[in-house]
Amino acid sequence: MTLDDLPPGTLPAEPVVPRVDRAPPSLQKVTRAEELRLQLADEIVRGALAPGAPLDETDIARRFSVSRTPVREALRQLAASGLVEARAHRGAVVAQPSVERLKGMFEAMAELEALCAGLAAERMSAVERHGLEAVHEELRVLSYTGNPERFHEVNERFHNAIYAGSQNGYIAEITLATRVRVQPFRRAQFRNLGRLAKSQAEHDRVVVAIMRGDKQGAAAAMRAHIELVRGEYEIYAVSV
Repeated sequence: MTLDDLPPGTLPAEPVVPRVDRAPPSLQKVTRAEELRLQLADEIVRGALAPGAPLDETDIARRFSVSRTPVREALRQLAASGLVEARAHRGAVVAQPSVERLKGMFEAMAELEALCAGLAAERMSAVERHGLEAVHEELRVLSYTGNPERFHEVNERFHNAIYAGSQNGYIAEITLATRVRVQPFRRAQFRNLGRLAKSQAEHDRVVVAIMRGDKQGAAAAMRAHIELVRGEYEIYAVSV
């Protein structure tokens, strides 16, 4: 069964996808720090910045023509992901999570996302379901374009919609915090050949289960999706 098989006319016309990933204050600073974090994370995951390489705040600020404030925040976030090791009085250096650490992060991510998907299947409003369907359709179109950066951006909206649809702000907050730590590795796997189409198919199974109100099915589909993301990252890691 696909989304096309679901009964028509049961959803409102206007999609509304609540955001849970950004706070309204200081949008410019947060946005620049996020951009720096993603750029540096890409360089680390690709190997352009080798393990042990120093990450001097002044040098990075000069390189990207910014103040040291967003650089400091970006490095703090990267340290939370395990990509950067913050050393007292000696500055930050590129790190690399151990295999065990990364496995634990993905296991936690899979269970938290599965919990959100199961609750969303039970609790999502009609408007939220329509919003999820709209973002899913946007990803379907993007899966043909071969643009992993844009797909990643919309993919975050897709997962945010499911977190919000759980109707449990605390669980959504914990899930988002975990995703921030795992995000560089999740983002990297979109560069694998054919990955966008595979991700879209995995999403489709999640969305269909949510639309049916199938709690167990939605949780199982989301858990499987995150486990496949981990496998795709491992494939990417050995190719760079």
